[in-house]
Amino acid sequence: MKLSGWPAINKADVIAGISIAGLMLPEAVAYAGIAGLPPHRAILAGIAGCLVYAIFGRSRFAIVSPTSSSAAILAATLAVVPGDATVKAGLATIAVALAGILFVIAAAFRLGGITGFISRPVLRGFALGLAVTIILHQLPILVGVPVQGSNIFNYAGALLAAIPRWNLASVAVGIVALAALLLLKRLPGVPGAFLVLAAGILASSVFDLSGHGVELVGTIEVLPQWPSLPDAGWTAYSRLVQFTVPLVLILFAESWGTMRALALRYGDPLEVNRELGALGFANIASAIVQGMPVGAGFSAGFASEAAGAKTRATAVFAAIGLAILIACAGSLVARLPEPVLAAVVIAALTHALDPGPILRLRRLHRDFYVALGAAGGVLLFGVLNGMLLAIVLSLVAMMHRLASPYVARLGRLGSSHNFVDLSRHPEAIETPGIAIWRPGEPLFFGNADMILGEILARSRAEAGLKAVVLSLEESFDLDSSALDALMEFDSAMRTAGIRVQFARAHDQARDLMAAAGMIDLDKRCSFSVDDAATVVSPVAQSA
Repeated sequence: MKLSGWPAINKADVIAGISIAGLMLPEAVAYAGIAGLPPHRAILAGIAGCLVYAIFGRSRFAIVSPTSSSAAILAATLAVVPGDATVKAGLATIAVALAGILFVIAAAFRLGGITGFISRPVLRGFALGLAVTIILHQLPILVGVPVQGSNIFNYAGALLAAIPRWNLASVAVGIVALAALLLLKRLPGVPGAFLVLAAGILASSVFDLSGHGVELVGTIEVLPQWPSLPDAGWTAYSRLVQFTVPLVLILFAESWGTMRALALRYGDPLEVNRELGALGFANIASAIVQGMPVGAGFSAGFASEAAGAKTRATAVFAAIGLAILIACAGSLVARLPEPVLAAVVIAALTHALDPGPILRLRRLHRDFYVALGAAGGVLLFGVLNGMLLAIVLSLVAMMHRLASPYVARLGRLGSSHNFVDLSRHPEAIETPGIAIWRPGEPLFFGNADMILGEILARSRAEAGLKAVVLSLEESFDLDSSALDALMEFDSAMRTAGIRVQFARAHDQARDLMAAAGMIDLDKRCSFSVDDAATVVSPVAQSA
């Protein structure tokens, strides 16, 4: 079967969609619990998100539904806005709509590259801290004891202090469900969450688990209503807008990371700004049905791959399967033990507990403390503040690298035209009377004075130096501060009696230097380091 503009639908998509529906139901109920919202909001969000994304998106593996991270950030957002439960439920809808609108605006202005400002080490650290936080908050459900705590350490302490009150039946159900889920994860293509869900419902009926104190999900009323503005003050709306940006950032970072990883594995083409728009429309659709924020979560995406998805029609069948499951098996779902839901969430997040990617950063001596700081930020300051701290860490790490670059002094390899770093290649030869320098990062306002000041000081201190070649290959453009620093450097070198020759200056930077009035640029700019060294050789030899 093939519709115009739509990929061919095959049996594999139907099977994969049904399998994913079995995963989406327990995750939706659990993620709604994380956000403090009724289960039907997550279910409707999953149905709307999958259907709308299948129209506008292009990833065949993306299952656009509520995710654990977005649920946690929404919960943290609602915690800081004033109002009762009814007002907060309305504000949640507004937050989802705002997230969708921001996605669409970002797509229209082609801002997909902005996610690059959140580095992968920061995302890994954030994912680790978030996974620990969510799992810890699922443990009281698993053991059947409500727990409160102002921070994660108080929360963990309260959970341990409550050990005498743990419900043994709940603990047993949760542990058995978790063990089964982890074992079934080893069997690709097997809908483990669906099987555990069915087994939990059966056990609830056979063993009368509610009679032993095990909490059940209860009846899920799926009654979509048109959204309306809640009766909240300006303070609530302003804080909601302020905290929607981190929600959008983490949703897209998580979604794009999942989509891109799977697309690269199979050679599927994806366009980042199109996916931004698709996620925007999916979130707007979710807001219309009063759902939750939706994105392409890691666990659902990779479950779709494992189930054998061939086209994005898989998401359509997953949405249809979820709707049928709720419509036909609602009374059965009401008997689902809540410890089973907690086990589903914990099992879905176990991949994020793997310390391997962060330990790899330590072995590489790159960004280890950035990742650790992001994880610690979530654990110490909460999900929302942890996300903001993670973004700040990304920018600080980038600025630190740019502001303190390595400046290489170059030498010629034998009689070739190749110039390499003398500190890495001792066989390279310095050219007498000439110092050749190459900054490792682009010149900009944060590093230009330091880099050029260092080159100036070392050049003045070197006896017999008559010429300096400055390679600008890393500087595709110059801001006004970097331009001023370059002109001051050129003037100071001229005063010191040292000729400056620029190598590999990009056209845009060179045009700017010319507009600023730098002298004899036509004669003092060369296309290569070798050409520049050749130009200044007579100056050096005349010393």
